Amino acid sequence: MNLIYYDRNLIVAIKPAGVISTDESGGMPSLLRTALGDENADIRTVHRLDQVVSGLMVYAQNSETASELSRQIRADEFKKTYLAIVHGVPEARKGRMEDLLLRSKESRKTFVVKKPVRGAQEAILDYELLGSNGERSLVAIELITGRTHQIRAQFSSRNMPLLGDRKYGAPEDNCRIALWSYSLGFTNPSTGRFMTFKVKPPKEYPWTEFDSSLFPR
Repeated sequence: MNLIYYDRNLIVAIKPAGVISTDESGGMPSLLRTALGDENADIRTVHRLDQVVSGLMVYAQNSETASELSRQIRADEFKKTYLAIVHGVPEARKGRMEDLLLRSKESRKTFVVKKPVRGAQEAILDYELLGSNGERSLVAIELITGRTHQIRAQFSSRNMPLLGDRKYGAPEDNCRIALWSYSLGFTNPSTGRFMTFKVKPPKEYPWTEFDSSLFPR
């Protein structure tokens, strides 16, 4: 387990692909307890990543910290930036995607719908094109809302599925889904200090297709 930061109130760590975010058997809290050597440690999930997605996450170690981090998320004071490699090229270098998303329990997929229907939720993200080879593009994404499979569904609906995301229409790319939780920014509840963490994706395909100097600083 790759621990990036640790204090008595919170932990910042890298969630591996294939591991669930929540406190279930084999989930991140369980792995963090093992890493800390304390099977009874209080590890609380305050935000989530899809099971197939990797990157930075923060976990609270008590109810007070979990409550404050959750408040920051609701108040849009908690900043998250993702990196993705998508098929195609966005029309604009910077832009905002605004959609209505509907989650299907049967297919376990999220769909963009054109009109308000029962269960549909507003989904907003901002993106910036960092680099492109004409066929694939590296983008930075800031979520304004946090819906299940939001990034994957919104880009796929515009014919730009993420590399490796067969569930949302990508071809066989011979790689894991190219979505990485790149940076987190939040106020540490115990110190009142705003903290920012950034970790580059692993040096493996398809991330090696783009120079790391393109990643946000």
